[in-house]
Amino acid sequence: MAVGVFDSGLGGLTVHQAIAARMPDLPLVYLGDNAHAPYGVRTADDIYRLTCAAVERLWDEGCDLVILACNTASAAALRRMQETWLPEGKRVLGVFVPLIEALTERQWGDNSPPREVAVKHVALFATPATVASRAFQRELAFRAIGVDVEAQPCGGVVDAIEDGDEILAEALVKSHVEALKRRMPLPQAAILGCTHYPLMARAFQAALGPEVRVFSQADLVAASLEDYLQRRPGFTGAGTRSRYLTTGDPGRVASKATQFLRRPIEFEPA
Repeated sequence: MAVGVFDSGLGGLTVHQAIAARMPDLPLVYLGDNAHAPYGVRTADDIYRLTCAAVERLWDEGCDLVILACNTASAAALRRMQETWLPEGKRVLGVFVPLIEALTERQWGDNSPPREVAVKHVALFATPATVASRAFQRELAFRAIGVDVEAQPCGGVVDAIEDGDEILAEALVKSHVEALKRRMPLPQAAILGCTHYPLMARAFQAALGPEVRVFSQADLVAASLEDYLQRRPGFTGAGTRSRYLTTGDPGRVASKATQFLRRPIEFEPA
């Protein structure tokens, strides 16, 4: 009954942790493609190729349902995977839709036409590849009208977080927020469009100001997954063991992950 959780690096551990807290009896197999991280500076074709390979590896672990806990993969690869690649009986879900549903105050599965919403000015902070894909704006347009989205590519933030350099990460967050606010001085809401960014949520909030509502993904994705599995229990796969896998060096990744989440985590080679 295992579910797979995939990310290019360590950021997806924020989603994994939220899912585990919400559904403690659900076996989860985490795969970090640390050997090829970060994805945010890669081409769409490269991201697609790497993401398909990772998902196939999670299928081998008995995970019929895989969460792309990576905004870059969700933005650049998910639609193409769902339309042209997925075999029957397998599912791959991204992390954008639960966030947009929360922003637009829609219930899961509400497919009614797009409508006016209270929030009109939204700041999106994401990797360069996610920003370039315009996937967030496309998904938002299915659900809301009249919303102005200003996107800021946050180069360097993921690298700083993965390297454990919190001081540099905070400085970069402040710089990226200042750059965005020169184009959108008064955002009403901010989307942290990368699963690494919740670790810097306080820095984003401080730079944006207390009047801006900051949305991050981990808890929203966990709640959406729980609802999805209640509706479609057949997509819990045959796997029974929780594991942490990496394409990188397991010892090095485990050390960073332990620092990342402040608890011991052991990785195995993928």
